[in-house]
Amino acid sequence: MNKYYVEITDDLHFIPGKKGDNQGFILTSETEGFKHIYYYNMLGKLIKKLTNGSWDVDAIIGFDNNKNIVYFNAAKNSPLNREVYGTNLKGKLSNIETKAGWNHVNFSSNFNYYISNWSDAKNVPVYSLKNSKGQLIKTLQENKELANTINDFGFNKKSFFTITTSENIELNAWRVLPQNFDENKKYPVLFYVYGGPGSQTVQNRWGGSRDAWFQMLAQNDIIIVSVDNRGTGFRGEEFKKMTYLQLGKYETIDQIEAAKYMISLPYVDENKISIFGWSYGGYMSSLAMTKGADVFSTGIAVAPVSNWRYYDNIYTERFMRTPQENAQGYDDNSPINHVEKLKGNFLLIHGDADDNVHPQNTYDLVTALVTANKQFDLMIYPNSNHGIYTGKNTSLNLYTKMTNFLYEHLK
Repeated sequence: MNKYYVEITDDLHFIPGKKGDNQGFILTSETEGFKHIYYYNMLGKLIKKLTNGSWDVDAIIGFDNNKNIVYFNAAKNSPLNREVYGTNLKGKLSNIETKAGWNHVNFSSNFNYYISNWSDAKNVPVYSLKNSKGQLIKTLQENKELANTINDFGFNKKSFFTITTSENIELNAWRVLPQNFDENKKYPVLFYVYGGPGSQTVQNRWGGSRDAWFQMLAQNDIIIVSVDNRGTGFRGEEFKKMTYLQLGKYETIDQIEAAKYMISLPYVDENKISIFGWSYGGYMSSLAMTKGADVFSTGIAVAPVSNWRYYDNIYTERFMRTPQENAQGYDDNSPINHVEKLKGNFLLIHGDADDNVHPQNTYDLVTALVTANKQFDLMIYPNSNHGIYTGKNTSLNLYTKMTNFLYEHLK
């Protein structure tokens, strides 16, 4: 019995026996505080814990029936990285792809070969064909043209750092500084947040759907920062699941503390601290602009949850139980109940055909804001789903609007 909740994964693989039946199965579990791989017989009796340590397995990639090797991704060396390992059914670990950064592999059906995809925050992805021992057969794509283009555009490198909160919690973070950064100047800051259970924005890998936009903002003298608050993944079960029954509470506290840390730096303009998030990140930016109104002066919330009572129950009740069981947890951490705290510049965006976060979340948040006589900006994209990209020029229009909003209030 888990005191929090049990994650459902696809990490169940049956091990065939010599007579065509199954001799056992492997699966991942957080039962001992970190996600690891366990080997059971067909009666459910544990035969062997195949991985150990204060680190998390990400996912099982596959099982080689001929060699009895389990291949898997893990954040063994750092929560920011991903490596690929193999283990036999006695728990003997072998390194497959462990170069610092982000390693991803696709095996052939017989597990004799794989295509590796490696990158880090400073280097574009490199694709290679290798044998099962990790020996290079051929480099398939080095992405030199992309690397040259990025260099031509003057992208600044992400740098990683940690923030220690007043509760002595160490949070992982990255930042992108403006070009020609001058520590004697005062710069505005934009926090990019997601922050949901088991997620990660602070990863030592190349790119992301909005990295080019962040680079453009940095080139216009805005410091970009992202922080993985409590509740995010790959730092063990306690760090991830401590937000149980209180989604939004500790995550918001951590983002506010991260903002206060940035304000303490001599080159940060304390009056121009902003935050942007989408989906769970939109929920977080809405909480930051209300519960954290004394710190965050500008915020953008795209497709936010405004009240957990409005979100799908297969997700919400895993982390919050039912409203009948946990009414206070729902109400205390829903932005719709904190609108009277809003002080700053707030842009609210939603697609009215959202297939994930129902637009009712935004419509009722609008009603609450109006009732509290709060001024804000609103953009609704007709016929757009959760990604807000359907229709001609929709994405261009969206990012232009967000850019102009930030420039208006930060520059």
